Amino acid sequence: MNIVRKEENGIITLELNGELTALTAEKLSSELKTAAEETPNLVFDFTGLEYIASAGLRVLLEAKKLMDSKEGKFTVRNISQEIMHTLEITGFCDILDFE
Repeated sequence: MNIVRKEENGIITLELNGELTALTAEKLSSELKTAAEETPNLVFDFTGLEYIASAGLRVLLEAKKLMDSKEGKFTVRNISQEIMHTLEITGFCDILDFE
């Protein structure tokens, strides 16, 4: 998985490309922690995300909890139908904010 970091108007966006699996989740978790130290507004852009495994879902939950603890905002955008289906059946649609 490739992560592209963009910053604009105090918002950090992490664009994810490839597959978010147990092998790549730690990389995203590390990027998440660094970004959360720098901004209260974080976006994960799933335009290029092809697959998300349970380890990836764990990072989404980590991001939500981390940003909530900072009274910040965490948003996920550009989600494919397949990944949205995964988020729906796991209940993540009820806890995440989407654009």
